[in-house]
Amino acid sequence: EQICFDKDEMIVISPDTGAMDRAIYYASVLGVDVGLFYKRRDYKKIVDGRNPIIQHEYMGSEVAGKDILIVDDMIASGGSVFDIAKELKEKNARNVYVAVSFTFFTNGIEKMNHYYEKGYINKLFSTNLTYVPQKFKEAEWFEEVDMSKLISLLIDTVNYDDSVSPLLDATKKIKKILGK
Repeated sequence: EQICFDKDEMIVISPDTGAMDRAIYYASVLGVDVGLFYKRRDYKKIVDGRNPIIQHEYMGSEVAGKDILIVDDMIASGGSVFDIAKELKEKNARNVYVAVSFTFFTNGIEKMNHYYEKGYINKLFSTNLTYVPQKFKEAEWFEEVDMSKLISLLIDTVNYDDSVSPLLDATKKIKKILGK
């Protein structure tokens, strides 16, 4: 199934307030709406050194019938992304895609396999900037984003003492890929 980048068919979503700048960037480059999940926490309790999340509150436009792109820096255990993806599907989102820089799945990929099979998450896009286990690469839901060319260009640019700023702005590349 193809992702629809049409402004009436897609929403970019930040899984928390910390990733909002990233979501706003992608939404503006893609020309689509942006939404946010706010983590409501129980500040009376501490579990494993943190205040537990009571609920993920969605703030944004209607998701029913739309493709959703959740963007974040990384997936550690995947807990927040799983909760959010399930809630989005319960709100009748058409497809849910996740794009992250780093994927770890510290508790294993069984839950991701389950969420893919249930249709909660259609695809996970992640870079190869950290070690990616072979079982991730072989999963139907995983799409590796190869960053080796960018890294080699960064190294080459630094070696010539040039500015890396033009390499870090992906706006033109994204618009070219989308034909905008």
